[in-house]
Amino acid sequence: MAPRLPRLAGRPRRLPLLVLALALGSTTVLGGAPDAAAAQDPIATRHWTSTGDWTAGSGSGTVARNGNLALDVPTSTTSYTDPHTGKRRSYEVSTWTSPRVSTSFGATELIASWNAATTADTFVEVRLSGRTTSGADTKWYVMGRWTQQDGAGSIRRTSAGSQSDDHARVATDTLITKPGVQLSSYRVQVRLHRAAGTGRHPYLRGLTVMASDIPARSSVSTSAPTGRAAGTVLAVPTYSQQVHTGHSPQFGGGGEAWCSPTSVAMVLDYWKLGPSRSQTSWLGSGHPDPQVDHAARYTYDYAYQGTGNWPMSTAYANHRGANAFVTRLHNLREAETFIEAGIPLVVSVSFSRDELDGAGYGTDGHLLVVVGFTRSGDVVVNDPASHLAKSNAQVRTTYDRAQFEKAWLTGSKGTTYVIAHPSTPLPRSWGAW
Repeated sequence: MAPRLPRLAGRPRRLPLLVLALALGSTTVLGGAPDAAAAQDPIATRHWTSTGDWTAGSGSGTVARNGNLALDVPTSTTSYTDPHTGKRRSYEVSTWTSPRVSTSFGATELIASWNAATTADTFVEVRLSGRTTSGADTKWYVMGRWTQQDGAGSIRRTSAGSQSDDHARVATDTLITKPGVQLSSYRVQVRLHRAAGTGRHPYLRGLTVMASDIPARSSVSTSAPTGRAAGTVLAVPTYSQQVHTGHSPQFGGGGEAWCSPTSVAMVLDYWKLGPSRSQTSWLGSGHPDPQVDHAARYTYDYAYQGTGNWPMSTAYANHRGANAFVTRLHNLREAETFIEAGIPLVVSVSFSRDELDGAGYGTDGHLLVVVGFTRSGDVVVNDPASHLAKSNAQVRTTYDRAQFEKAWLTGSKGTTYVIAHPSTPLPRSWGAW
């Protein structure tokens, strides 16, 4: 029987994201890419991270300054009833809409991730709209309503539930086109909200949209190691989600379901960006690895009722000071360039019990951290499932390259959280980030 590892995968959602670098905003890159994107499935990403990026869009009541996009003078008022608390409140709103972005191919999936700063009484709403290859414009789909806070004055962060029409549907955090429908371009819109009369100014530091057209598949060709990261293992701390079994069950059922926040906590502590003891004091003294519970609390999606919402996971990492976004990679050769650059990756995999030697379990979807490669090219990971043992010592393990690559690319189509320190350059992209 498969363990209850992630409620990230307990949904039919292995259908995410993207990338072919249409732009990298202000992100610094280094090195060379391992493969030509032309021979691979089309993936395209677009980042908005600079004042110039924001001013290229259309703002209503927003201001772009110092690389950020902020609510300035609200231009509308709306009433929002929180579906999770029943609380109804009036909000002042400013809106920013991107220029139309061509994908250069027929995209079948879109996902947005963001870096936003909120306070009590504020939240951001992110929307996507596409234009089909036949020229029809879709409606605006709500991809998430997000705030980092969860106190009395805040809404509960939430995906917007099922949204479907003739063109597409939303699966929690991913926009998926209907059979036979492809998108030639898209726009992204952000609505910045503050409770009426509060005078607060939520803002965005960054926004990423990724588009892809990757077919469902049951097998993939194993990539040959580049040798760039051979024998390199990054010193990422090891935390087991099993240690947290039964903890804070109000956040997705407890540690047995916390693969995503446990993975994020490991990477944040690698960068020394995790929460302080005072910030985790709500758990009480003597709590093991409280940063894991803290991550679960602040990534929890109240609609999905779990901690595996991809962009909410990277939004939390951004709140902690990281440069984080959701993307998709083509293969492990691209992952090797990140390890070479000193950047661990959180990746989404799925496999049956007999498909990944040494795991000791099977899962419909699970997140873990790629921390390195052996000299022969096998994958060294921090697996928060820890072979189902309640032990941090069981987290570091090595998986066969071919088996792992299949579990990653067939399950989630290469879905990856890139979580880097802002001062650490990303490797040069040939098209996937």
